[in-house]
Amino acid sequence: MPDAAFLPGDRVDLRPIEEDDLEFLHQINDPRIWRAIGASRPVNRTQEQDFFENVVCGDDTVNLLVVAESTPVGTISFNSIEWEAQRAEIGYWIAPDHHEQGYGSAATERLVAYGFDQLGLHKVDARVFAFNEASKRLLESVGFTKEGVHRDEVFVDGEYHDTYWYGLLEDEWRSRDE
Repeated sequence: MPDAAFLPGDRVDLRPIEEDDLEFLHQINDPRIWRAIGASRPVNRTQEQDFFENVVCGDDTVNLLVVAESTPVGTISFNSIEWEAQRAEIGYWIAPDHHEQGYGSAATERLVAYGFDQLGLHKVDARVFAFNEASKRLLESVGFTKEGVHRDEVFVDGEYHDTYWYGLLEDEWRSRDE
């Protein structure tokens, strides 16, 4: 796997996703991952290849691999980038073997900084399912504010769940260091 970091950091590096990474990405079928992100259908290798070719290689999103000490540990992305409104939605997952090591927070901080500093974003949004306490804590630790709830928005494991929307404005991000 390539080692070139696009956004190097202290705890993790963020680098472009390459075709050689598809085997790692196939972990999305692990229930500890797909449940947390609401991907309730299995993904086969052809679908993963299609995702790589049409989304990762497209110009409408920023998709990066989270790497700790040369080992892939997850992914992070800006989806739904709205250039005129200067906002994007952030999404991420960390492989279960690497949970609770701070990689998700470090990657989120790094990508948010890139969004504000390099892409000129005004706001970064995130959504998290009501049952995903770890992701809520991660977002809040980075500075996101819970902005609202969409009730019964997602159907996962045979039940409807609320989706919490979070947001972080550029001036809030910059003032947290003061």
